[in-house]
Amino acid sequence: MKKMEHRAILCLILAALLFAGLAVYVFRFTTQGHEWATYYFNKHIFSEGHLATGNVYDVNGTLLAGNRNGGIRYYKGYYTRRATAHAVGDPDGAVSTSAESAFRDKLVGYNLLTGTYKAASHGNDVTLTIDKDICLEAYQAMAGRDGCVGVYNYKTGEIICMVSTPTFDPADPPKMSEAKSGTFMNKFLLGTMTPGSIFKLVTSAAAIETYDGLGSWSYNCTGSRTYGNEKITCVSAHGKENFRQALANSCNCGFADLTEKVGAGKMRKYTKKAGLTTSYDIDGIHNAEGTFQFPSYAPMSLAWAGIGQWKDQLNPCSMLVYVSAIATDGSGTVPHIIHSSMNDGDKTDQMIDESTAKRLRRMMRNNVESEYGQYNFPGLKLYAKSGTAELGNGLSNVWFTGFIKNKNYPYAFIVCVENSTGSGASVAGPVANKVLQRLVLTDSAATQE
Repeated sequence: MKKMEHRAILCLILAALLFAGLAVYVFRFTTQGHEWATYYFNKHIFSEGHLATGNVYDVNGTLLAGNRNGGIRYYKGYYTRRATAHAVGDPDGAVSTSAESAFRDKLVGYNLLTGTYKAASHGNDVTLTIDKDICLEAYQAMAGRDGCVGVYNYKTGEIICMVSTPTFDPADPPKMSEAKSGTFMNKFLLGTMTPGSIFKLVTSAAAIETYDGLGSWSYNCTGSRTYGNEKITCVSAHGKENFRQALANSCNCGFADLTEKVGAGKMRKYTKKAGLTTSYDIDGIHNAEGTFQFPSYAPMSLAWAGIGQWKDQLNPCSMLVYVSAIATDGSGTVPHIIHSSMNDGDKTDQMIDESTAKRLRRMMRNNVESEYGQYNFPGLKLYAKSGTAELGNGLSNVWFTGFIKNKNYPYAFIVCVENSTGSGASVAGPVANKVLQRLVLTDSAATQE
């Protein structure tokens, strides 16, 4: 009797293990089947390690890459190929965030029931949100300098421009061992860089919503602020300035004072609320998370962190989402890279109060009018913030970010030019202007807010 009981228990254990194994298999098949079906050994969809099916188009229907018989036919224009390389991809899949790599399952027409099988098919088409002409404009505006340019529609979330440099020609890519560092990285999605003064938009939001004395706050900038034997410096002595003037002047000393008044805990909270430590799901592609430290025990390090230096590392795409929150109602728009017919994009949680967004818009507009020069952006009602992140070798990564208020062209933008000797407004600003001018060129009579 006991022997039968033992056998019965053993059978139940084996049955339980079989059921558990089946459950794990079904779960993995459901969640990972697209990866299994698109492995490189599948000769139905790969030839000599290269994708052999599917086409990639830009938002206007221009063929950027056609996969046929183990080869890829790229767009004929050399410079356009370089401008769109990180969005489209390369034959060997070196750019992990590209369409050729990230959307293999869509290109081969993977289906949960039939896998990759189709009786008579050359794969599926993937239409990206990028506009090849706008990407080309951004690539040319970068003029051989390293960095990235991103532009997206802050209502729909569609990424119109995504350019990263250094880049390459996907029709004749260099060997990875011989390529310049960063060649195969999409910096807009995967890069993390010191933001400099564009981070003051986050510190400003934290000050507006948590510092009760902001209404009467002012600061007398002498050009430096002392912490023991060390100093935080500005490019010049700004004199007495209020909150609005401090942002327009990008006063490091004034914002160091504001950061201390806000405090480390609230700076951490608002950086997280701004989505800068978030990785967004961009149609299956995940961008890099930013990293920030706000030490309450080290006032000078905390001050540097509040003005976008010290250990701040920001991802450009995440910053663009935060900028979209300022452009609208305080809630950002999740980016998309696959084109769809949707009118409005998915929204993030509330990043800042709607009233805070409105106040920051006025301040960013003042930046353009009082410091950057509206004449540098003809025809554009631009709202912007510049930034200069010092690298410690006499060079800086310079930034320019913001948006235009135009009901036909609701675009937010971000530009980073690496290893520059100029300022964000003078170096990155003209890049942004050229790209935005190209966007609105076809309808100069569009009504602006």
